[in-house]
Amino acid sequence: MRFASNRSRAGQLMQGHQEWIRRGFDDGVFALVGSIEPEAGGALVAHSISLPQLQDRVDADPFVVEGVVSAEILEITPSLTDTRLAFLLAGGPARPAASP
Repeated sequence: MRFASNRSRAGQLMQGHQEWIRRGFDDGVFALVGSIEPEAGGALVAHSISLPQLQDRVDADPFVVEGVVSAEILEITPSLTDTRLAFLLAGGPARPAASP
């Protein structure tokens, strides 16, 4: 989610946006939410949801509805993860992270 032309309204819509984020975590869909630095917008990692369902969810974010951000969904099919991210694999085994 990159800031768009209506960025100045972010403060007015922040409570609704934060409630939208909280619902994503409560529903078990969001695994991570954070800022794109420097102050370029935000990003999230979602899982266990279909692309159309995620699109509907993103379209309901007050920041998207009001043009504060423009959203782009990038679908990733994991093939290898660190064991801490094994839940992202679709039935495949996790592999330990390589030692530095």
